[in-house]
Amino acid sequence: MSRDHRFGGQWTAEKLERVRKYLEAYTKIFTVNERAKHLRTMYVDAFAGSGHRVPSTGTGPGTLPLPTSQPDPEALEYQKGSAAIALEVEPGFDSYLFIETDPTRAAGLEGLRDSHLDKAPRISIARDDANLVLGRFAQETDWRRNRAVVFLDPYGMAVDWATIQALGGTHGVDLWILFPLGQAVNRLLMRREIPTDGWADALTRCFGTDEWRSEFYEPSAQMNWIDAEPGVEKIATFSTIAVFFQKRLGTCFSRVADNSLRLCNSRNTPLFLLCFASANEKGAPTAIRIANDLLREG
Repeated sequence: MSRDHRFGGQWTAEKLERVRKYLEAYTKIFTVNERAKHLRTMYVDAFAGSGHRVPSTGTGPGTLPLPTSQPDPEALEYQKGSAAIALEVEPGFDSYLFIETDPTRAAGLEGLRDSHLDKAPRISIARDDANLVLGRFAQETDWRRNRAVVFLDPYGMAVDWATIQALGGTHGVDLWILFPLGQAVNRLLMRREIPTDGWADALTRCFGTDEWRSEFYEPSAQMNWIDAEPGVEKIATFSTIAVFFQKRLGTCFSRVADNSLRLCNSRNTPLFLLCFASANEKGAPTAIRIANDLLREG
């Protein structure tokens, strides 16, 4: 199930406030729960931007030419600030990893680290492709002793399914992800033709399967007069795309929150879908309960 919220700067604040509240609850659990105290906590922010709340350019790794000439102008007003918010959370995390390839944005993260002298030794900044960094992070971390919250707030469709699958396979990651529901995915789905070439590859890489073809299209009663064969028709809606993505998350995470949150522009058109999933079997029931409550707020 998903819920609608309006855009206008407001939804960004609402999204970040939900993440903030989750991080506060998360670190508190690891501080007061006797069974969890021995575990180290990590916060990972991929596509971290500058770390501050500044306008996004709407460009970056994974940006894909879309079938319309311009991206949604309101989506370009999207502001980042999750890294700064994570550093404000108390009790804090044992370590922080911010990932950003853009040199200017990475420099902003360096400044953010310098402004938090008490936490600076615990902050790492990786200037590399987020998919590569997260893959190494998932593989090389000792998950018997560590737990993490990972926040994926990608540029377009920059997150590979292999990355999500790797995070789910850790059995130690709680994942917040901003899925580009209308801003990218729906815009690649043509009405009477299944995407091919680059667009098809991007969709398969995003979902980790080509089953989106049968999920989002069905044979049409109308003929394709170019090839003299039956055509296809798009049956996907924002809701069916959202349900399919959540179902895919469920294939590699222990539990997925039911209350995914649609983030819409001023015309009430969905741009993004805020989702939560937990990979830790023991901690998942509590994590999902907290996330569902937060996603239901407002």
